[in-house]
Amino acid sequence: MSAQYPVLPIAAGALLRAFASVLALITHWIQALARARRHRREANILAGLDRRMLADIGITRADLRDAFSEPFWDDPTALLRERAIERRLNARVRRIAIDAGASPAFRHPPTDRPARQTL
Repeated sequence: MSAQYPVLPIAAGALLRAFASVLALITHWIQALARARRHRREANILAGLDRRMLADIGITRADLRDAFSEPFWDDPTALLRERAIERRLNARVRRIAIDAGASPAFRHPPTDRPARQTL
């Protein structure tokens, strides 16, 4: 007595799952490219602003050049957002240092480590 097992439905199910996975991956890539393209268009609008307006946002022309020098599939607004947040935090640290009595030229937050590391 030999048992016969249905192989075709199992293989078809695995093939269908593999096709669905590949389709989901391709869909994800297309959505990421569309999002990067949309953000690149929005960043291009920022490039039309003058220097003072960009300073109000917290970015510079150099930041825009850096953002547009990345490959087209990368999101340029991510870099611009990071730079704006970084500048905002640095300005807050400078204000705290000035309020604490430090000179306005002070750029780094105080640390508790010694000035020189001994060998």
